[in-house]
Amino acid sequence: MQKTQGMESVKATNNQTEPKDTYRLAYIIHFLLGAGNLLPWNALITAIDYFNNLYPTKHIEKVFSVTYMGSSVSMLLLILIMSWGRKMSFRVRMNLGFSLFVFSLMVSPIIDWGWRGDRSKGGSSVAYGILVGAVVICGLADGLVGGSLIGSAGKLPKQYMQAVFAGTSSSGVLVCILRIITKASLPHTPQGLRTSAHFYFIISTIILISCLVCCNMLYKLPVMQQHYKLLQEELPCPRPKILDTCRKIRWPGFGIFVIYTMTLSIFPGFLAENVESKLFGDWYPIMLITVYNFTDFIGKSLTAIYVLKSIRKSTFACIARLLFYPLFAACLHGPKWLKTEVPIVVLTLMLGLSNGYLTSVLMILSPKSVPPSEAEIVAVVMVVFLGIGLVSGSILGWFWII
Repeated sequence: MQKTQGMESVKATNNQTEPKDTYRLAYIIHFLLGAGNLLPWNALITAIDYFNNLYPTKHIEKVFSVTYMGSSVSMLLLILIMSWGRKMSFRVRMNLGFSLFVFSLMVSPIIDWGWRGDRSKGGSSVAYGILVGAVVICGLADGLVGGSLIGSAGKLPKQYMQAVFAGTSSSGVLVCILRIITKASLPHTPQGLRTSAHFYFIISTIILISCLVCCNMLYKLPVMQQHYKLLQEELPCPRPKILDTCRKIRWPGFGIFVIYTMTLSIFPGFLAENVESKLFGDWYPIMLITVYNFTDFIGKSLTAIYVLKSIRKSTFACIARLLFYPLFAACLHGPKWLKTEVPIVVLTLMLGLSNGYLTSVLMILSPKSVPPSEAEIVAVVMVVFLGIGLVSGSILGWFWII
């Protein structure tokens, strides 16, 4: 009954005259901010060859996953519990988050320059500790930016949520292309690898600074000012209780949790550490990460064309993705033909495509299945479910070493 009432309220809202997005500037900025939100994470995991060269005895991708996702979820829970969304404006939260992104992403090249000649005297351990600390800060910034951006998009028409999630996937594609260019353009030596990674992090930081400019432009757009005005008129209701909201969206929340628990237990740890190729060498993890990010982007972009209307069917599809576990296990422990590049690439492609499409579908449908007054908190709660899935998947990724 609640779901029906929510959908009826959405239809009523859609029947009103929707503010016109001239030149689709609001859509484009939401897309860019979505890309900026996930760019630091993609930048860290795509430079895995660089970090493995610096810290060969560490499980870099697994440490990064657990620390980044854990701090991100912690920040999201703080936003929900402390009601930061009301105490701090959207603009302040976005500026703070992107500033922390810029700081944390530049830590890696800075400490590499600072400890270049001191790695045999314990400097490497100190540098590694500082790097992990920067990853924690980056995760906190991710929770702040992601919760703010997706919560805001949840109150707006569905194309803005689609833009945000398509943007998150595009950052993975962009970072992979950037990493390939910087890696291929310099000699394949330890020094060439480090120089290419430094250029790569500097360019990524410049992109984040441009996102910082965009988030300050967004609220000034006439179309966004009209949307905010309409929302103020339509949402006089008191803030809903978090537990009541969780009960209303328990199925899509469970679906998004399953998606990312399964995906993060395989990507990037399994793809970076457990599979290898004599043909591609240290390019193989980069290639697989690129395939995943590209197909994830395609999946999230498909919702601009067609969105599955049923939350229940989408949730069942999320559960069906658990079949990837035995399939990837077979590629690791099965016959020789399954250990070759083609089966792994095909499975990675399917993993990314299904992850992107189902994520976008559930994140679009969930805020629209409740009354407009609850849309923002529903979007943030869905991000919390997503984040918990990321953390549990990252922890499970440790056990895949076996």
